[in-house]
Amino acid sequence: MTAILAAEALDQIFGAARSNHRFLDRAIDDATIRRLYELTKLAPTGFNSQPGRYVFVRSEEGKTRLAPALSGSNREKTLAAPLNVVVARDSRFFEHLPALLPGRDVSAFFVEEERIRSAGVLNAALQAAFLIVAARAEGLDAGPMTGFDAAALDREFFPDGRLRSLLVLNLGYGDRRDIRERGPRLAFEEAAQIL
Repeated sequence: MTAILAAEALDQIFGAARSNHRFLDRAIDDATIRRLYELTKLAPTGFNSQPGRYVFVRSEEGKTRLAPALSGSNREKTLAAPLNVVVARDSRFFEHLPALLPGRDVSAFFVEEERIRSAGVLNAALQAAFLIVAARAEGLDAGPMTGFDAAALDREFFPDGRLRSLLVLNLGYGDRRDIRERGPRLAFEEAAQIL
């Protein structure tokens, strides 16, 4: 990889991008959803474990199922988004490792429950971040949120208990009227060092 993205592409993904929860009344088609996943699955994860799982909620029936788990302050904006993604982690992701990491037996790393949980959360969060970047690259705005009752969401969408919700991501073509300015960010010297 030697090419650097054009400044306008970097601006679309990072500089001009904002968390947004106001969207135009414009549907997101199946082809775009599939492209989002195809980009997201390329996220780096420990042992190529890929614990992230995604429920793309677009239908009225799906939104009706989603609504009771949302906090009051998040319900209206979430249901108004053209597409919601419930990002979850597979609590038994390591069962896929023989296919995802052929030729290596890493089963010894995944016997302790806390290690399984922390690896699943961290790596699913990496995949969620890639999903946000993929959405921005596709010209969508993203509004991630954790304002929901995870137990209620899991009961509704993942009743067997294997998947556990991590966040809800609202996606759509953003209505950028009255969008907030970016909040302050820490300076390099406050957050980083070079040794």
